[in-house]
Formats: sequence, structure tokens, C-alpha cells
Amino acid sequence: MKRWFITGTDTEIGKTRVTCDLARHLVARGERVAALKPIASGCEVTADGLRNEDALALMAAANVSLPYEQVNPYAFEPPMAPHLAAAEVGVHIDPAIAAHAATEIDADWLLIEGVGGWSVPLNDDQLLADLARAYTRQVLLVVGLRLGCINHALLTAAQIERDGFELVGWVANQLDPDMLAAEGNFDALLRRMPVPCVGRLQFHPQAGAKSAGNWQI
Repeated sequence: MKRWFITGTDTEIGKTRVTCDLARHLVARGERVAALKPIASGCEVTADGLRNEDALALMAAANVSLPYEQVNPYAFEPPMAPHLAAAEVGVHIDPAIAAHAATEIDADWLLIEGVGGWSVPLNDDQLLADLARAYTRQVLLVVGLRLGCINHALLTAAQIERDGFELVGWVANQLDPDMLAAEGNFDALLRRMPVPCVGRLQFHPQAGAKSAGNWQI
């Protein structure tokens, strides 16, 4: 099973949209795809328990059916950074426990969406990199095309590799439809990023909208 951990240059950068689009791309070519959102804050209270719209979107995009609790083992209602949301409800986030939910998954691809940016804390001692490491050593970086994206992308890519991971590629997600010199920024990233761009999604006013992403995978 091929395992990719999907992270981003920031929060609200389009990780879920990209992960869903990649899942649909892989499903369309005949792959069996599972998708996880191990940690999610800002969940809604429902009759079935806490539910996160990103996790539900991943479940809809994948074709390997999993119970919600396996997709999203750490669900928090407060819409804040995961370590703060967990502390507010008296929970300690343990990457090993989260990753245990993936041990019995049977699929060709396992896509694991992170939370926030690459260096977001999970608890007093661990960062998101520790969660990624519990699943895989291969990371896909989502770069939101907006002002400042070159700096954010290069810094994040460098830290991912410094942490001992294989950066398998990056995806450009157009966030700002009115971004000045969008193509110039994209070209600058193509020249400077240490790995290839494997996908590009154009702007859509609905963050979770389906897209015919230009994938090179």
C-alpha cells in the first residue's frame, strides 16, 4: 500500500480539496483508495457524535469504506489549534494511537491529511511531523497560490526534508482568483522547489468543490 501524508504551507490552504481531488483521480484509474483525517478540530455535534466536514468529504471521495472513528480518531469541537482543542477537553493526542487505526486497512493507496501547517504542535512535546512519521516517510505538500506563497513553500519544503521525510512532490492550489502575477509566482516555485509539481487546481469559490485537477501521478 502506497502511503502519502498530505500537509500544507498553512491552515486553510486547501489540503482537503487537494486530497479529495487526488483520491478521485486515483479511483478513476482503478485504484483502491482510503483516506484519513486523523486529527480534526471545529467538529460539529451530531446524533452520531462529533463529525468533521473535511473527514466526511474524504470518506466520500475514497472508494475503500471505513468507519468514521477510523478515519478521524481525534475529533474536537473547539475550532482552534489541535493541541489547544485537545487540552480544552482534557485529551492527549498520541500519534501512535492515531496511526494504529490504519493498521488493518486494505487499499492500494492510503492518503493521510494533516492538520494546520507542518510545524503545528500536537501536544507539549510533539509536532505534526511526529504524526506523519507514525504513518509514512512520504509527504505531499499543498501550496496555496497567494501572496507570500514562495517563501512559505520553500521554508516548509526545507523543514520537511530536514525532519527526515521524502517530499514526493507539491501541488499548487489557486486560492486567490485576483492574485497579481499568479503565473510568475507559479513559475518561480517550479524553478525553486526541490521536487516536481505533481498537480494544480484552479480557483473555485467553494473550497470543497470538485475539480479536474491536472495530476502528474
